[in-house]
Amino acid sequence: MDLTQVGATTSPSFAPQTETSESVISSDFDTFLKMLTVQMENQDPLNPTDASEYAMQLATFSGVEQQVLTNDLLTELMVQMNTTGMAQMAAWVGREARAPMPVNFDGTPITLAPNPAAAADKVELVVYNSDGEEVDRRDIPKSTDNIEWAGVKPDGTPMDNGVYSFRIVSSANGEVILNDVADVYATVREVRSENGQAVLVMDGGVSILATDISALREG
Repeated sequence: MDLTQVGATTSPSFAPQTETSESVISSDFDTFLKMLTVQMENQDPLNPTDASEYAMQLATFSGVEQQVLTNDLLTELMVQMNTTGMAQMAAWVGREARAPMPVNFDGTPITLAPNPAAAADKVELVVYNSDGEEVDRRDIPKSTDNIEWAGVKPDGTPMDNGVYSFRIVSSANGEVILNDVADVYATVREVRSENGQAVLVMDGGVSILATDISALREG
């Protein structure tokens, strides 16, 4: 019998939710020792179990115990770090964050931060609506300076309000050499935790990981 599995087979399924890992491990270890004692008392005296096997089982159980305690500690540290990070990022609410993301257009010009290819001889801004349809395409300077998208059609009429996404297309000698999602600025409306990660909710309900933010500025 492999007594190293005792922790998995003797923990009561009806244990209260408030029971700690330490108490479960202590209970399992006591049971493990009792079963080990019974095994030693009932072994065949003419063919006794090798003492090294007992030592191996004890060492294995001890390793499992240490791993469980380590996992609990890591979980606790992650919760504490996430809570601290959330508290710090609460100050981001109301500010404008820059990231490669769709953005909600409500008639107010949208600031983009292009990063065209250095070898490009032509750079275009391509705009898509929430259905993925191209609604605007225009030449822009080959520069990393911020530009404003006013949200108007070529004939001067305004675009419909809604969520739009942007790409910067760099071409050289008539061939596309870079087609990247454009970094845009949008206002942070909420900071929340999802699956242990900090998520920012922007205008229009667009969500993005906090780790994707490359700049912040006053709204």
